[in-house]
Amino acid sequence: MTTHHTPGKHPPLAGICTLDEAQRLGLSVGECVRRLKRSHYSLKRLHQIFNARIASEPVYELKMAFSLHSHYCAEHVAALRKRIGEMREPPLGLDAVPDEKLEILFDEILAAPTTGELLFGVYEVALPALRDALRQHLAETNPLADHPSVRLIRFALLEIDEMIALGQASLGSLVDADQRGGIEDWLGLLNNCLTNAGGLDGTAEPAQQPVERQHSAKPYHYDSTPKRDKRFPDPYNMSVNAEAFLYDEQYPPEPKTLMMFYKRLREIDVPEMMSSIIAETQGKPWSYYRDMTRQLWDEARHAMMGEVGFANLGIDWPSNVMVNHNWSLALNAQLTPMERHAVLYFIEQGLMPRTGKRFEWEVSKDSGNPLSALFQDYDWADEVLHARIGRDWYVPEFDSSKAAIDYGDDCWSRVLMDWNQYRKDGKTEHRNWWPDLYSAACKAQKIEPDPNVMRFSTSYETVRADLRTISASG
Repeated sequence: MTTHHTPGKHPPLAGICTLDEAQRLGLSVGECVRRLKRSHYSLKRLHQIFNARIASEPVYELKMAFSLHSHYCAEHVAALRKRIGEMREPPLGLDAVPDEKLEILFDEILAAPTTGELLFGVYEVALPALRDALRQHLAETNPLADHPSVRLIRFALLEIDEMIALGQASLGSLVDADQRGGIEDWLGLLNNCLTNAGGLDGTAEPAQQPVERQHSAKPYHYDSTPKRDKRFPDPYNMSVNAEAFLYDEQYPPEPKTLMMFYKRLREIDVPEMMSSIIAETQGKPWSYYRDMTRQLWDEARHAMMGEVGFANLGIDWPSNVMVNHNWSLALNAQLTPMERHAVLYFIEQGLMPRTGKRFEWEVSKDSGNPLSALFQDYDWADEVLHARIGRDWYVPEFDSSKAAIDYGDDCWSRVLMDWNQYRKDGKTEHRNWWPDLYSAACKAQKIEPDPNVMRFSTSYETVRADLRTISASG
């Protein structure tokens, strides 16, 4: 049977725009590239800023948000680099600063001495300016001829709007009117940088406002020391060896769910450590920073899975779980970026055998907690990806995979985490908080505690997380 279609009844131009819109003269290729380069530079600097504050930001929610927003920026930087490379633009010149006034703008935000100033700079100045520039690009470019750019910009705007909404909500709970009044001069400096640059996209007539560096007058110093808020009251506590409990067959799977959620929440230290690798490693292809930032965000997701898991069980984790920061603290202070990556890869490889992530998933299934099983299912998938990232960017530095793993083991063995010294220095008593957590969980579930489970007291004093014996203190 032959079917005859009536012309004019279907949306034209694949539905991307009308015929009239497609006839609109828009941006030339050269102008499109110029604008995209400025957006690319802005997103790259924002990625740097978010990543630089992950470790040193004490507020847990902001630490997680910065992990996500650095990931968003890294992805959009990668997309813009690819698009610019498609538009007759070799050499790309993507490492060049498009305008010195924009450089001052982002330098000032990077060097912001307080969380409040950082939030204002990013979420009330830089990101709204980027959003406005991208919206203007959409309004002025030809939607048919420049459709690849249009598509990328539309995706970017979705996440930029999301970032702005979160940042402004955080500002509302963190900064009052008096605090804002105290930084009006600095905010004026940031806005002067934008107006002098002709806007973030450089389309307006440049102004001649006075611009004098304030926070960035001194060279910026990256702070890799992990900081935590008051919900982490005992950050040196190493009293509960989660791995020793999980792998001990005498304990049933149900309470092991608690230890699994603790392990997930404890992963807050991985983005703290990975952000230092990213910040202190220079000269890599952008795909390196994109992949590493994706892994960083995954590890932050895992920490939040632990948070949600405890909420699901009716557990107030700040009161019942002492999450330490010793791993990120020690690695950031004692190892080079390459050595930190080595430890990370060594740990990841230990998670790949049947006794690793598959085991955790199986325990979660056997525990009867479907949320734990779901989280471990995705956690396992994520770690397989992370092992691949390690093979792509870390292993090629060695003659063999075995040499890469052995180096990671050696680096970890040299890290000093002195259980006894922490106690001698008065930083912690290493209080065994496990009985309180287990009791709270049993009470919430209206079940009787198992006395054998209640007695668990193995610490990290002599056994590290991979169950290797620590031969000496530290």
